[in-house]
Amino acid sequence: MTLASVWENAWYGKARWVYLLAPVAWLFRVLARRRRVRLERGAVAFDVPVVVVGNISVGGTGKTPLLIALVQRLQEAGHKPGVVSRGYGGKAPGYPLMVSPDTPVTHCGDEPLTIARATRCPVCVGPDRVDATQVLRQKGCDIVLSDDGLQHYRLARDLEIAVVDGARAFGNGWCLPVGPLREPVERLNEVDWVVVNGSGDKVRQQAPTLRTTQYAMTVTPDVWHRVSDDARASLTHFAPQTPVHAVAGIGNPDRFFATLKSLGLEPIPHRFADHHHYRPGELVFQPAFPVVMTAKDAVKCQAFAQADWWYLSVSATLPEAFWNDFLKRIDALKSTPEANSIP
Repeated sequence: MTLASVWENAWYGKARWVYLLAPVAWLFRVLARRRRVRLERGAVAFDVPVVVVGNISVGGTGKTPLLIALVQRLQEAGHKPGVVSRGYGGKAPGYPLMVSPDTPVTHCGDEPLTIARATRCPVCVGPDRVDATQVLRQKGCDIVLSDDGLQHYRLARDLEIAVVDGARAFGNGWCLPVGPLREPVERLNEVDWVVVNGSGDKVRQQAPTLRTTQYAMTVTPDVWHRVSDDARASLTHFAPQTPVHAVAGIGNPDRFFATLKSLGLEPIPHRFADHHHYRPGELVFQPAFPVVMTAKDAVKCQAFAQADWWYLSVSATLPEAFWNDFLKRIDALKSTPEANSIP
């Protein structure tokens, strides 16, 4: 069990010892609020719509499938979107760094590379999203989506989408370190949309005063890809009840394991820390069943993947009401760019 899983079990379970850290959590809230006020005073705006896709909790909520779906819808509508990201887990010779499908994952991180390969849109990573956004503007992007930038307040934003894991919701409802929240639940009343990955019942129970429009998102498996060469196979590639070694170095690995069970497989779970950088020997298991993983894991394993290693691609589905509202807001923003923004 990793240190991260110990904390997550406490936040999403019924551990009592975390409440000993309540004074630290209150201090965290005060400092986070002061930081936000300070950064917003000098926030940098751009002359194109900036859409932030983020969350208020630590761990995976389904942001990456949603971000990919947003990019693809914008492309279909004739826009030229680009994505900025922190590039967590990567270390490049210099920043900002433009990401291509061939960029070493060690330079850009797993999520930006996954997005670049899935959408072929411009992706720029760097610790300063303002600098990265400026690069995308120079590349001709007319919309910028910020991956996991809800708390990056130096970048002014026109729209905010907060993603919530419907199964885990807000854990014990506390901010770090007592709970999993980066900001209190009330922050969701300031965003434009709340997208719930899965059922919204638990979210409504824990946040009955949430006023922001909520939409349910369903993440469904698409197709199997061989990790070594990206060759495709249908979802029926594995016979029912096939045992597989299931590798997951993501924020919520249990969701991936549940998906495999829904496909009729018998996963043997192997949990790794989020953004874990794999080494060849780590994924040699006995018995020698096939190894399956997520797309985010696969970009870090392709160089040494064996023939029976596969990753599962997924798609995010949202109601048409969301897409109509989202695209309408984008069109309105593009017709009235801010006069005091950076061209």
